[in-house]
Amino acid sequence: MEIFGIPLQAMLSQLLLGLVNGSFYAMLSLGLAVIFGLLNVINFAHGALYMMGAFLAWMGMNYFGINYWVMLIAAPLLVGLLGIVIEKTMLRWLYKLDHLYGLLLTFGITLLLEGLFRSVYGVSGQQYSVPEALTGATNLGFMILPNYRAWVVVASLVVCFATWFVIEKTKLGAYLRAGTENPKLVEAFGVNVPLMVTLTYGFGVALAAFAGVLAAPVIQVSPLMGSNLIITVFAVVVIGGMGSILGSILTGLGLGIIEGLTRVFYPELSATVVFIVMTIVLMIRPAGLFGKEK
Repeated sequence: MEIFGIPLQAMLSQLLLGLVNGSFYAMLSLGLAVIFGLLNVINFAHGALYMMGAFLAWMGMNYFGINYWVMLIAAPLLVGLLGIVIEKTMLRWLYKLDHLYGLLLTFGITLLLEGLFRSVYGVSGQQYSVPEALTGATNLGFMILPNYRAWVVVASLVVCFATWFVIEKTKLGAYLRAGTENPKLVEAFGVNVPLMVTLTYGFGVALAAFAGVLAAPVIQVSPLMGSNLIITVFAVVVIGGMGSILGSILTGLGLGIIEGLTRVFYPELSATVVFIVMTIVLMIRPAGLFGKEK
């Protein structure tokens, strides 16, 4: 069976690949949206911390024999702790200043982390094996679905929508949102707003590290893997609306699928289709698809 002259199996394979890429876009843009929406910081170090999560998983396996499932929890916790240190020692002093200061600081952190890993491991990629429980593929009749790619999509969706639910639908999320709007009033109710802000930044970068661990068996682990992705992820955040949690998730998934379809019908455009969509969206809705006009 063919659709517009393209075999159905080839189209579904590209759609799956687009959905996997969209899952990474959604996870990374979610972390950026959480940090910007609640802390008002443009975290350019997100890509480097994503790379660091993947490298920690690789190092845990190769140096200490720690399996994938342990590192799926341990790597985000370690990167989250690093994020807490960054927030308490550096970012905290920039919240009331122009966005440019936070952008320059996090860009400097990116260069520092990438330079550190490049000096030790070079620029060539490191292989990370798919965990044994997720090897192989499932025959769906109309296509062969690799088990690990299915796991990436499911895990990303669960984490993304659980995060959205906590921030938008629970009392904790209400405290977080109120703490960014009127911290003095929230502190009057006995809430430790500085601690809440610190933990929010730690959680945002932990999401990037979680995405890095998920990506490690799919792509080669290299110091440049974050910088190759971060510009696209920023475009996803802009399209969805800066600070929009749900917008980042849905836009990331949608653009991944659009990118996959573009590879089928016009491969030469696949590397730039996200930025074309961004241009069109900003011409129509400058605040993004889910953003609020100020």
